[in-house]
Amino acid sequence: MKKNKTDRKQKEVKDMVVVDGTVVEAFANAMFDVKLDNGAIIKCTLSGNIRRFKIRINPDDRVQLGIGIYDSTKGRILYRYN
Repeated sequence: MKKNKTDRKQKEVKDMVVVDGTVVEAFANAMFDVKLDNGAIIKCTLSGNIRRFKIRINPDDRVQLGIGIYDSTKGRILYRYN
């Protein structure tokens, strides 16, 4: 049976813990420090769709990010709230 794109997306989200946070500082190469709701600060990068559609992320923006289950010090920004 062939796997379609939605199966791959669901698998990617299963391997991450999805949380919300606020961007504290922006660095070069699309890297950001994000402060989570519990107070922890995590180094994050942009996901592919945010890079592809050139969505701007600024300090004090509210974002949704995925944290890997193996390394909790790095994350990926998945969505920027309005």
